[in-house]
Amino acid sequence: MNPAKTQTLLLFFAAEREREREREREMGKVEKEQLNRTLTEHLNTIHETFQVLDQNPASSLDKVAWNEVIKLGDQVSKQATVAGMLWTGERPEVKELEENMGTYFNMLQGFLLLSHGTKVGAGPTLYSCIHASVKQVVDCSFMLFKESVSSYGSSYRDRKLSIPPMVGTVWDACSALKKTPSTNITAIGRAITQVAVSVKDVLREMKELKPASAEPKDEDFEEASVKDDSGPHDSDDSCGGDLGNDLSPEEMKIAQLAVGVVSETLVVIKELIRFITSLNKQENPDNGNDFVNPLETLLKLCQESGLQVDEFGACLYPPQEFSAMKTAMEKISSVIDGMQVEVISLEGSSEAFFQACTGLRDLLREMKSELCSSITRLLPEMQNLVVSN
Repeated sequence: MNPAKTQTLLLFFAAEREREREREREMGKVEKEQLNRTLTEHLNTIHETFQVLDQNPASSLDKVAWNEVIKLGDQVSKQATVAGMLWTGERPEVKELEENMGTYFNMLQGFLLLSHGTKVGAGPTLYSCIHASVKQVVDCSFMLFKESVSSYGSSYRDRKLSIPPMVGTVWDACSALKKTPSTNITAIGRAITQVAVSVKDVLREMKELKPASAEPKDEDFEEASVKDDSGPHDSDDSCGGDLGNDLSPEEMKIAQLAVGVVSETLVVIKELIRFITSLNKQENPDNGNDFVNPLETLLKLCQESGLQVDEFGACLYPPQEFSAMKTAMEKISSVIDGMQVEVISLEGSSEAFFQACTGLRDLLREMKSELCSSITRLLPEMQNLVVSN
């Protein structure tokens, strides 16, 4: 064959291949736009459904057991696996992908409707837990399909890298449904447990407070002075020891009393958790707000006690703030009074809780007395300081 003709044919076939690739790119672009439109419709539907259901259901509705949500969550998780396998296939068909989206989002909408039924009789705390768990499943589902559509047309390798992790987030969200509290008692008990953990952390920090070191002997003082003069002066530690290690004997006594108060506050919270747990067998959806309201009030009071414990701990570092301590103690005492009122309104074994409250009150009185004595002793010193100035 004539070399010139051969060259012409080669150029023709190359141009044809390029035109074919261009047609495929245009077709892929059209298909991706179609998938995007379909996905947007599904996302809008789910978003609207979620907004409609983002309110307390009527008390007249039948309550749905949380186990039913868990079961449907398992189905959502399995459907996410099917979606992941389909979207990472070598040549997935658009029609099949659209059908897959329709199946998944129909199931997700049913999941939302079922979850809404579990909120019947739920107080704010339980409602918040359910809402957060359900929203996580929805958010992860959105991310899975946004990533899937976005990666449509990319290489098989790229899709295998990007889509399976998104499927994993849906699995995790659906699995977390098993850990979501299903009753007001469980939800509030867990929230109060978080307060107990916070108080325990403050208590540990308070126990680390130490008295000021004893005055050094003359030779020790001279040796320390030499080291100080010869050592570097740009260190962050050159100004002194650890924060809180310079409490005077008077301040240390106050700190020790404060540790006792916070320790006993922690005992009160633990006994409150035991009391609430003992109500599990008595929880009855028919009780409605008559049962939920005292529990929610107890949670708020417990959270207030946690805030006052934080304030207490901050006041112990020198110079100690006696006035702020007294205010915190008064608020803790008021919180205990409020807790007892709510506990009395509920039926349960509360003797241990009331004993813990009595122990805390005794320590509060003891510390208040010590603070008053300390203030009395400090007044002359403060007056002398003012006169000397």
